[in-house]
Order: sequence, then C-alpha cells, then structure tokens
Amino acid sequence: MQLNPKAIFLDMDGTILNHQNKVSILTKEIIDKLRAKGIYVFIATGRAHDEIEEIVPEGFKVDGVISSNGMAGYIDGEAVFEHSLSRELVDILIERARVNKVYYELFPYRAARISLMQDQRYMLDEIQDPKPDSVGINEWLSRKKAIKEEISWKTEVSGDKFSKFYFFARTKEHIHHWKEELEQLKREIDFTMSVSSEHNVEVMVANVNKATGIQQMIKSFNVKIEEVMAIGDSDNDIQMLQSVGYPVAMKNAPDRIKKMVSDVTDFTCDEDGVYHYLCKCFP
Repeated sequence: MQLNPKAIFLDMDGTILNHQNKVSILTKEIIDKLRAKGIYVFIATGRAHDEIEEIVPEGFKVDGVISSNGMAGYIDGEAVFEHSLSRELVDILIERARVNKVYYELFPYRAARISLMQDQRYMLDEIQDPKPDSVGINEWLSRKKAIKEEISWKTEVSGDKFSKFYFFARTKEHIHHWKEELEQLKREIDFTMSVSSEHNVEVMVANVNKATGIQQMIKSFNVKIEEVMAIGDSDNDIQMLQSVGYPVAMKNAPDRIKKMVSDVTDFTCDEDGVYHYLCKCFP
C-alpha cells in the first residue's frame, strides 16, 4: 500500500501518552515536522478537551482535536461539533451507579468533571492502595489525580451540556457486572459504550465514536477518509481503525487490535513508538 496520507489521527492513552500520562518532546517534534510538510495531524482521544494541555509539552500544536471518544471536535480551541448526553440519561446513570457502587466521573463541557458528595465514600474505596495488579498504572494515577484535584464534588448535578460519563471499578468482576447493567439500560435509552481498559467503560451519545468524529472533522480540511492514517491501541479505537485508509496499531496493543490494522509500530508507547514509526514512514 502506498503511504501518502493527507491527515493523521493519534490516540493519546497507550499511543502518544506513556504510562506516566505524558507526551514526549520527541513526539511533539515529529508532529511539528509533519505539519511543516503539509500533513494534517490531529488528536483523537477519549479524554475531555480540557485534560490535554497539562499532559503535552509546551508549544504542542495539532490541527484539531477530537475528544471524549468523538463527542466533540475542536480547531484552534473553537468547537466544530459538540454532542451532549440527555439530562434524563445523566440522572438515571448516577442513580444506578450509586446502587451498584460504581465509581463515576461526569464531564460537562467547559467545566470540571462532576461526582456527587453522597457517593464520595464508596468512590474513595475503589481507589485505595494497593493498586490491583490488573489495573494499568496510567489509569490508577489518573483516578488518584482526579479524586485529589480534578473532580468537583457537588450535592446535585446542574446544567444540560455533558460530553461523557467515565466509569471505573477496581475489579474486573465489578465492571463486568456494570457493563451488563448498561446493556440492559440500552434497551430503554440508546447510547454508545466504549472501553479503553479492562476496568472502565465510558458512555456517550448513541452512534458517536472516534470514527464519526473523524468523518466530521475532515470535512473542514477537504480530506477523504481513505487519505487518513490513524494510530491507536485499544477497544475505543476500533471504529476509528476500521474506518480509515491506513490503520496502525501500537506494539503494546492487544492482538485483537493488531489483527485489524495495516501495520504495527516497532516500539511501545513507553518507547516513543509513534515517534519512531512516523520517522520511519516520513524520513
């Protein structure tokens, strides 16, 4: 396959982010080089838009950002599109998460993520050390940071613009039971579910994912989907990788992801795998 993409979409966690939740200077430098050559470079992440700035190097620039697994898209910080969860679904999910004692973070647009004070006790229990062996260090550190610095603890939810729910459990059994509960709820209210580890699940608007976000974003750049490269590593990247002309998986991706792509990086996210891959493809 001739490699001549006009645009590249990069996942963050497990892709350009290492397991300490940082983007390296080398990754910034190769992105700068590609953009100077006229290749558009974008972020396509499950993270909310306002999480990105603190985990990238100073001066980090891309042509656009797809955040919250396709729920929103931004160019130069301005919204190109934003989908919102219904308030009905928000209220139902918080009530059911409480019954099931599932850790949750609700992400409003342009405001701190929300959890309710009445759920704080059981949520703190979910992230008590020691870290379970099966939980990735990056996800564990993110939850610790969220509890300490990022969650706005409220007595009630207000507003009607929400990009996503993030749910976490310290055991696979707990999150599996919660996913089954969500599947039952989907029969009443449709929504999209996405996972990026064995211990989480996220909820977005129905029929929204990274692939739909890419389709919306590239309209502004006169790029066709077959002219797009995407690099990812996990289940929330599947639709994205299936939709683009040149899908690439990280070396650290599970085999089920590697089987659906055109190429695999030679190095992991902790070894600057994206940097080395793009240097090889675009010398």
